[in-house]
Amino acid sequence: MSANSNNLTAVISRAPLAAQSATTVQELRLALSILLPACLGAGNQQTAQAIGVGHATVSRLRAAFSEVKSDPPTPAKYTWGGRRNAWMSFEEEKEFLAPWLAKADQGMLVVASPIREALAKRLGQPVKASVVYRLLERHDWRKVAPDTRHPKSDPAIQDAWKKNSRKIWMHSSNPKSPKGGRSG
Repeated sequence: MSANSNNLTAVISRAPLAAQSATTVQELRLALSILLPACLGAGNQQTAQAIGVGHATVSRLRAAFSEVKSDPPTPAKYTWGGRRNAWMSFEEEKEFLAPWLAKADQGMLVVASPIREALAKRLGQPVKASVVYRLLERHDWRKVAPDTRHPKSDPAIQDAWKKNSRKIWMHSSNPKSPKGGRSG
């Protein structure tokens, strides 16, 4: 017998004890990922359906159980998920946003386009606007738009213009409109 088959036999012999002493669902799934294929000949798909995980997770659970040398095994820590393609760590992003945070604290309006330009310069490659918006969202920034009213507008003058302006109706030259552009 090879060392690999001895290891497999040892792993299979530990699985029933691990299943009996499991205190969490994750521990039970670890043990069943070994027991179901070994005792019943189940494949990844059948094992995944029986223990309620995806078929790729079954292989991860088997690997995690095989790596653990203690009885009963400790649950495997998930290693997938998270920000794998990050250009900067969260702390680096925080440091990058510090100058704009100082401007915002002074009450100045912070616009995304200069942040985008600075980020592209720092990374050495162009970045899309959505990257900046996700960066700001990660750091709990929110969009605050200025008022839609012009600061020098005068509501009294606007109301006077509305009341005193002539109502001019222009004839539509659109041939698709019901009464426009065609004579009868």
